[in-house]
Amino acid sequence: MSDLAIAVSGLRKTFKDKVVLDGIDLDVRAGTIFALLGPNGAGKTTTVNLLTTLTRADGGTARVAGHDLAAEAKAVRAAIGVTGQFAAVDELLTGTENLQLMVDLSGRAAAGPSVTTLLERFELTEAAHKPASTYSGGMRRKLDLAMTLVGAPEIIFLDEPTTGLDPRSRRTMWSIIRDLVADGVTIFLTTQYLEEADQLADRVAVLDQGRIVAEGTPDELKRRIPGTHVRLRFATLDQLDAAARVLTDATRDDDALSLRVPGDGGTRSLRTLLDRLDEYSLSAEELSVHSPDLDDVFLALTGHGTEKQATEKEAAR
Repeated sequence: MSDLAIAVSGLRKTFKDKVVLDGIDLDVRAGTIFALLGPNGAGKTTTVNLLTTLTRADGGTARVAGHDLAAEAKAVRAAIGVTGQFAAVDELLTGTENLQLMVDLSGRAAAGPSVTTLLERFELTEAAHKPASTYSGGMRRKLDLAMTLVGAPEIIFLDEPTTGLDPRSRRTMWSIIRDLVADGVTIFLTTQYLEEADQLADRVAVLDQGRIVAEGTPDELKRRIPGTHVRLRFATLDQLDAAARVLTDATRDDDALSLRVPGDGGTRSLRTLLDRLDEYSLSAEELSVHSPDLDDVFLALTGHGTEKQATEKEAAR
């Protein structure tokens, strides 16, 4: 258990008659990124609130940074940092003043990096003496995360840290998160961006209707969903016809001169396919392997997409 930053067993929470968390189990290894995915109302924010001592559980046990959540809440708070969905910076203060305020409030100036170090690490030095109201969305998120690092927390909870950021700022945040983990920090991440979980997380858990419906590495979860296939495109219709006669389980597309061959995407299966074509002196002009992504996993497990996916579909209409 010593290598676990977070250990949760049977955690339950109800609000009036509504069961929000129905006995979830989670293990998060130290020095890793753990992503909790789920549709709105699944219980993600409630889970974060419980594990950060903002809300009391109705049942179950949890240890955070080696401390019992119920009996040692003060020790838990001393070991963690929390960054919410919206940047919690004071817009009337400068970047330096926001960071110094956190140092003064925490009383842990000696424990963590200095204000100057944090400004340099997050590339905020040039804007350090400007009011936070003049910062871009990406700069505010970076300042918010820098403020979280005051006191050198062992575990950081990031609740949708890149919501509203442009793609460039999002990737900058990804880089910062990876650097934190390289320094030994544990990240507990909730996100609506499934690509974000795919890019960052060592392990992913999918929460739906208060229960964990799947957990594993991103690759393990994607392998659970059927749909991996190889797409072969041929130069002529005659070649397509010949290949279709050989690969009888393939689905053909005459307009694209292509075949879609089901498979597991593994190297051995791909080599067998190519050997089969070579046996009949056939060659494809183009070959590509397509695998399910976390969007497919999410949809298959929960029966619906994320709010982000629904918004994108509505915007495309």
